[in-house]
Amino acid sequence: MDKVDTTNTNEIENISFEQALKELETIVKNLEGGATNLDESLGNYELGIKLVRRCNTLLDNAEKKVKKLARNETGEVIEEDFEPL
Repeated sequence: MDKVDTTNTNEIENISFEQALKELETIVKNLEGGATNLDESLGNYELGIKLVRRCNTLLDNAEKKVKKLARNETGEVIEEDFEPL
């Protein structure tokens, strides 16, 4: 998998959920490891925030697409919008 160009916001806005999650995992490992200097850590933190926002956007969009199957009064199967708990 290609690494995300951290200087290109448009690239972050176009990556998949899986790519964003993988990048976040890498950032967390780097921050937990303590091997980066303060400037690198702040850059990683800022990138992490952008990636979290991307993940949230993708999850919100997926939630809007989810339908549930139900039966109406006559027993016919119909689609309804999914209402999260």
